[in-house]
Amino acid sequence: MKLGKRILGGMLCICLFAATPIISRAEEENLQLYAKSAVLMDADSFRVLYGVNENEHMPMASTTKIMTLLVTLENGDLNSIVTISDYAASMPDVQLNCRSGEQYYLKDLLYSMMLESHNDSAVAIAEHVGGCVKEFATMMNEKAKEIGCENTWFITPNGLDATEVVTTEKGEVELAHGTTAKDLARILSYCIVKSEYKDTFLEITQTPDYTFTDLSGKRSFFCTNHNSLLSMLSGAVSGKTGYTGKAGYCYVGAVKREDKTLVVALLACGWPNHKTYKWKDTAKLMEYGFANYAKFDLDRIEIPEEYLNPIIVSDYDVSGSSVRIRNTERQEQSGEILMRRDEKITIKCERVEQISAPVYQGEIVGKIAIYCGEECVKELTLEMGQDVRQTAFWEIYQKIAEYWMM
Repeated sequence: MKLGKRILGGMLCICLFAATPIISRAEEENLQLYAKSAVLMDADSFRVLYGVNENEHMPMASTTKIMTLLVTLENGDLNSIVTISDYAASMPDVQLNCRSGEQYYLKDLLYSMMLESHNDSAVAIAEHVGGCVKEFATMMNEKAKEIGCENTWFITPNGLDATEVVTTEKGEVELAHGTTAKDLARILSYCIVKSEYKDTFLEITQTPDYTFTDLSGKRSFFCTNHNSLLSMLSGAVSGKTGYTGKAGYCYVGAVKREDKTLVVALLACGWPNHKTYKWKDTAKLMEYGFANYAKFDLDRIEIPEEYLNPIIVSDYDVSGSSVRIRNTERQEQSGEILMRRDEKITIKCERVEQISAPVYQGEIVGKIAIYCGEECVKELTLEMGQDVRQTAFWEIYQKIAEYWMM
């Protein structure tokens, strides 16, 4: 959209919270986390509330399985029967220890994958839903792109470290299985808030323990949920642990209290023997978020009247044309966001000052951006409220004639 050469700009600063923040910005910068990469996210708006190296691409271990679960819920029949392949049965620990040729219900394998983090179950699921692991990984990457992930690449459904050569517009490049803390938090936020299958996702990931058998009934299995956050913090609703020698301990989890849902993502949060670091970092970030952030409704903001002044239409029709506001369709755009007590809202506007006829109702003539600090949290589009046609030559002649006859 080109707005033309003559632009009218404006800014409005509104102080929303006068209270002194419980933790100052200086203290925020020294939360002293163990994780090399971390994010605290508002699950409802996808807004990053706190981050450390949040855009750095890193291995993510078994936190991968939240995407495996999401893609399976969207594309698989949970009552369908999965036959275990030689390849799936060959996966390293952690294993269900299923055997080639055995059959299971897809639903049971999902519990095996999410509660015990079984790698063989994840591969069996991927082969069943996608036809093969590679095709399932393609489905995962397409979903990541749809969600809005900016630096995530899936190769395996279980999170085991892997690399592959991919052909791009710039030629062949080697990509590693991994994500960023920001993308990982975004994926879980989508799973528990925006996904059509969020209820099933939460049901599976919240289950304390689960028992099932193979279809023959000859083998039975008992699974325990290893997401300790569920019993550690009040309001904990979901999460997934992960570990490989390359990734270190990883974690992504969510807590909901009243009207706030927070997600924490941690990558490279210690190596043996520091398995508990992830719980300490998660608790610290969650408590910081709940103590310092409050809901603010962006729809409460009043747009300055001058931003909605009529547009002057030139080329023989000098009357103004009304302007109206339309919401810009962005997936993460939300009516409410979490804001710190010391953050401020500013409004910036760009719009054409004059436009040539003909113009049509709905034609875009500007935009309004609402910022929280330096981050754009909502965008509005300015568009013409009516048609304005170009004045014909005979109408000009008629007006001139009427003027001289007066």
